[in-house]
Amino acid sequence: MREKAEAFIRQYYQESQLEGVSDRLEEVEKQILDRGTYDHRPDELSYGAKVAWRNSNRCIGRLFWKSLKVRDRRELSDPSAIFEDLMEHLDFATNDGKIRPVLTVFSPSTEPTQTVRIWNKQLIRFAAYRQYDGKILGDPESVAFTELCESLGWEGKNTAFDVLPIVIQVGNQRPEWFEIPKDKVKIVPISHPASDCLDELGLQWYAVPVISDMVLEIGGVVYSCAPFNGWYMLTEIAARNLADSFRYDLLPVVAERLGLDTGSKRALWKDRALLVLQEAVLHSFETAGVTLVDHHEASEQFLEFCRIEAEKGREVQADWTWIVPPTAGSTTGVFHREWKNEVLEPNFFYADPAWKALDTEYPAKASGCPFHAVGEKSLI
Repeated sequence: MREKAEAFIRQYYQESQLEGVSDRLEEVEKQILDRGTYDHRPDELSYGAKVAWRNSNRCIGRLFWKSLKVRDRRELSDPSAIFEDLMEHLDFATNDGKIRPVLTVFSPSTEPTQTVRIWNKQLIRFAAYRQYDGKILGDPESVAFTELCESLGWEGKNTAFDVLPIVIQVGNQRPEWFEIPKDKVKIVPISHPASDCLDELGLQWYAVPVISDMVLEIGGVVYSCAPFNGWYMLTEIAARNLADSFRYDLLPVVAERLGLDTGSKRALWKDRALLVLQEAVLHSFETAGVTLVDHHEASEQFLEFCRIEAEKGREVQADWTWIVPPTAGSTTGVFHREWKNEVLEPNFFYADPAWKALDTEYPAKASGCPFHAVGEKSLI
């Protein structure tokens, strides 16, 4: 803790060109010796959260790290108050479609009775229901969590796009679930600009991806609840959420509606169907006035980020397999670059979901991921 705290404080004072680092380090050391931890000042917290984004090896959108709005809500400990504040986060982030990057920080995990956990993967996610024929209605990735929410008393409408409730736990208290009001979730209906092949499917997606299952570590202090968002990249929705075989698996459906020959992979029907999905998502978000970056523009933005960081004397760390888009990879500039993939701090880390400890069918599994929280970051 002392080593990480000193490294962070020195970095903050150096990059911010501030004086008085010795006095601040003395204060921090005294807090650590007295309590085993220390409190970040609001300016340190804001800086640390922004740098965590700057250090996020798997994020292609880091050019805008300085624009992150950091909301300090460390004083909140009541689940109802936390939920109301999350709704304010959604309002500010959505901004009528002009998405703003936002991060909200709640109490650090150094206070066990006040440790806040959001059980959802994202604040907004669609539910999934097992059907009698064995099929899944909705987002298959949400099956286990949907059933958990139902066990807590939540009832969905059994559609393919039911918004899940937010489940909040403070300390060892019983988790509480909260229904998200419809006016807090901006939904984008998905249609194709030149074809009616998607019209009867009723496809839609939500405007703001708020990640809520990662922990934020700043200078040795772990924040177990720090939901954050940027805006979507086209391929996240079209090539992954809607197209992955373990998600909505829409490529066969779209191909059939386009009259494509799906009997042979050499017919490239998946490629054609995927292009149609991308055209539809891009068109739909533009029509709805919701911020969305395509993978070609995102690639250029990331290379600009690398150029700026080089000018500052900082070496960009990046996971190539996450930075290169899942479609048209070789047509983007990032495909032809390489980076070291060391994990710098501050940063965001995955933590085993709290609800996995209660789940016997889909239990948490050990991970070799460098961003998987272990040791002092483990929150189960």
